[in-house]
This record gives sequence, structure tokens and C-alpha cells, in this order.
Amino acid sequence: MSAEPDHTGQRGIPAVRLSGLRKSFGPVEAVAGIDLEIADGEFFTMLGPSGSGKTTVLRMIAGFDLPTAGTVNLGGRDVTRLAPFEREVNTVFQDYALFPHMNVLDNVEYGLRVRKVGKAERRQRAGQALRTVRLEEYGSRKSTALSGGQRQRVALARALVNRPKVLLLDEPLGALDLKLREEMQVELKAIQRDVGITFVFVTHDQEEALTMSDRIAVVNHGRIEQVGAPADVYERPATAFVAGFVGTSNLLTGATAEKILGRDGVFSVRPEKISLSLVGDGPRPMDAEDASGSEISATGRIAEVIYAGPATRFVVDLDAGERLVVVQQNQQTSSAEVAALREHAVRLTWRAEHVVAVPAHEDLRKGD
Repeated sequence: MSAEPDHTGQRGIPAVRLSGLRKSFGPVEAVAGIDLEIADGEFFTMLGPSGSGKTTVLRMIAGFDLPTAGTVNLGGRDVTRLAPFEREVNTVFQDYALFPHMNVLDNVEYGLRVRKVGKAERRQRAGQALRTVRLEEYGSRKSTALSGGQRQRVALARALVNRPKVLLLDEPLGALDLKLREEMQVELKAIQRDVGITFVFVTHDQEEALTMSDRIAVVNHGRIEQVGAPADVYERPATAFVAGFVGTSNLLTGATAEKILGRDGVFSVRPEKISLSLVGDGPRPMDAEDASGSEISATGRIAEVIYAGPATRFVVDLDAGERLVVVQQNQQTSSAEVAALREHAVRLTWRAEHVVAVPAHEDLRKGD
């Protein structure tokens, strides 16, 4: 993968550059050759399923694992063979790894104490780190007396106090409940914007990646499938894997694509882009847009209805074959009304520009 401009459109020395990075554990190749540049000050996310290799890449940047091949550069410096403490990085883990016998301030100061920083400077820097994460009044509390979100912030303050050039975050929100996780997504992005350092975030949660990132690398089987801004990755997936993994997507292939689109190949259309209307008599969940030359339509039958409060997911078996998922906002409907639509014949319509041709996987490998 060629070097790209950073998220500001400027070129410079990248905060992180990975070249030909590989890692094998015996016969298993966890990372299969990654080339990547992460800009200074960027919130960059590595997104992929469990076992995709994303955490192994993070550990090689941190120095916890040595690559089988390739190099790791931080700020233009080759650190491939340096120990973790010789790299200007810090890592925040999912389990936080706080010392239960220490209070919050002592936890935050710990790294500075190891580095023999004087007491006055330790206190000043630790206090500033706690203010950054909005916990300045919690210094005397035991870490065991904090909520999950507060412990996550303390772990973040402990990493920030060392003033790393790059902060690595290994699924740090994974242990939080949904509401708190959503709140912390906003908090974490705001903190990164305030401190201005490079964040490299690892997650399997697509919503987290889309919410917080300047750019996303989608990782699968130890390779990068696509790198881009959240909107680019979501709206224009480069592979069938990206289309299916980043959010919910519908793929039209083979004979179904020929019948509906008049083209052979693999095509993606997002569920929220599709309008649904009933065929014949019966209640209508909402009015579909009038069909026009810029719209595509298909008929089918509702196989399943999943009511999720603000929206409903309709699983539709197409008359042309295959299955599409449609997401509609529940602006004027109730759970009972949408549940009654199961087995109804429907017409689906969507705009032609919302159909994305997905390249064949082998086409993406040309020139590697």
C-alpha cells in the first residue's frame, strides 16, 4: 500500500511507519505483510475481527513483540529492535492494569517515579494529566473505589503523563457497558483533540471506529483490506469483507445482480439507503420515494422483522434471489405495527448512486 497524505492533507514525517511488517508464531502468520503510515496528531484506528492481527501489529509498535520481518519507524527513527521503554510510546490496555493498593494520584505518578522524576514535577504533571481526563478531584481515592469509566480515565492519565509521541490503545472500552462506552467514545476523541498526540486505537467495534477516527485501517487475516476516512470506508468499501464487516451491508452478486442491476459482478448497497413499501393493500411503514430514472427497484417478501426502538430492520427475500436488509426509522410506527408486516410482499427502491461496485479480491493485490 502506497504512502498517503495525512488527514490534514499535508505530508511530513509520519508518527508511525510500518514497512513490510510480518509476524509468525510457528506455522501461523498473524501479520502477513503490512505497509502503513500514520500521521502525527492523527486518531488512527485498526479495525478487524478477533484474530485478524490488529493487536499483534499494536504490540510490535509498542515493542512487546518483535517482527519476523519488516521495520517499525516512530517519528522517522527505526525502533524495530528497541525495547518498549526505549520507545516514545505508551499503551492503554482493556483491563487498565491499575495498582489496587495505590490511590489515583500514585497510579498516575508511577511511571514518572520509575524514571526518577522529582516529586514536585511528578505532582505537577500528574495533576495536569488528571485535569485532562476530568478527574482532578479524585487523586486521593483508591482505584478500587472508582467506576469502570473512571478507571479507564485513570489508565489514560497514567499513559499521558509520560508525554508519549504515540499513545497505543488496545480495546480500552471493551469492558464498559454500552451507555458508558458510547459516552467514553466522545470523551476519548475530545481528549485526543486537546492533547494533540497520535492515538493508535485497536477495536473490533465498527461503531467505535466510525465515531472516533480520522482514518481507519480494516484488517483481515493479517493484511490491510482498506485504509481511509470513516465515510470512505463505509460508503465506498474496497472489498466484500469491508462491505460486510464495517456496518451492515447488502451484497448483490451473480444472477441476482444481472436481474436487478443489469450488470455482472459484486455490488454493495447499505440498508439505510433502501426505501420499503408494501405491494397491494395493507399498512405502510412509510412512503417510498417515487421511482425515477435514477432509482433501482426490486420486489420481494419480508422474511423477518427486528424492532430495535428507534429503527426496524427488515430482512427481505428478493424475488430475483438473495436477501437484502432494510433499515427504516420508526417515526410513525410501533413494534406491533412493524411486526405485523412479516410475510408481506414489498417493493424496495434505492438510488443508483448508492450502489458501489466491490472489486474482486485479486484485483486489489495487483502491484503488491
